[in-house]
Amino acid sequence: MNDKPDYFALFSLPAQFPIDRETLDRNFRRLQQTVHPDRFAGASDQERRLAMQQAAEINEAYRILKDPLARGRYLLELRGHPLAEEQATHQDPAFLMQQMELRESLEAVSSAGDPLGAMQALISEIENQYHTLTEALAAALAADDREQAVVTLQRMQFFQKLLAETEELEADLDDF
Repeated sequence: MNDKPDYFALFSLPAQFPIDRETLDRNFRRLQQTVHPDRFAGASDQERRLAMQQAAEINEAYRILKDPLARGRYLLELRGHPLAEEQATHQDPAFLMQQMELRESLEAVSSAGDPLGAMQALISEIENQYHTLTEALAAALAADDREQAVVTLQRMQFFQKLLAETEELEADLDDF
């Protein structure tokens, strides 16, 4: 089987892509309270170290489960299908064209008549695409369609990176 810790069990959640964010947040706060450093002020060094390790695992689990891309990757890993970090994006011509068009749009933002307006429109388009892919990932994982889940995760990864690039450019535009 898989030797990865079960972060879903840690947060008392079913191991599935759709997640109850309220329950995740509530259980995160509850777990953090159990390993808070103040609770171990008078404890031995070993007990404090153990509490710190547990806090780090809780933080890592929360980071993964709250992020759709990381959660999807994690679910594939739990199912015995790790997705290589360096794995290339699925190369269908339509998606390659979409990538090129979005990158060109990003490059054109600075020279647009209304750069901030152009940036907001691009961010909105990227977020909409990411949301659509998140729904597609949920369906692929529910159907246990590993191949489609991998393709969708790779596309989500592209959109997540592009969104980070747009946010950097937006911060640069705000500085002017």
